[in-house]
Amino acid sequence: MDKIWEELFNAAKSVQNPREISDRIYAGGVAAAIESASGNIYKGVCVDTSCTLGVCAERNAIFNMITNGEHEIKRVLAIMPDGKTGAPCGACREMMTQLMPGKYQDVEIMMDYENGRIVTLGELTPEWWI
Repeated sequence: MDKIWEELFNAAKSVQNPREISDRIYAGGVAAAIESASGNIYKGVCVDTSCTLGVCAERNAIFNMITNGEHEIKRVLAIMPDGKTGAPCGACREMMTQLMPGKYQDVEIMMDYENGRIVTLGELTPEWWI
């Protein structure tokens, strides 16, 4: 497994800090790190709200990347509340496909860090906008 995955795991772990922000907002249960096409790493945490206005960790990291002037993703890693890695949800997959139409298929997703299982977004989302 490439060293970049360890960097992404450590970057996500560094911001994962589950906490109650208010009676209606909980943040940090899931943390994500993405590597942009230029090699920069961007981080984000989930922000869960009682009114569905929250955001997933992966999209938060993508927004951070966009805020910093980039828009192409190379790799994605998300750490779930149980400390294991997992796949982005459907909304996050949709965001990535819309961000990179024609290129999203090659984005690498860490499914299982402990066992080094990596898939592409094209494998997870094979027929986007049929």
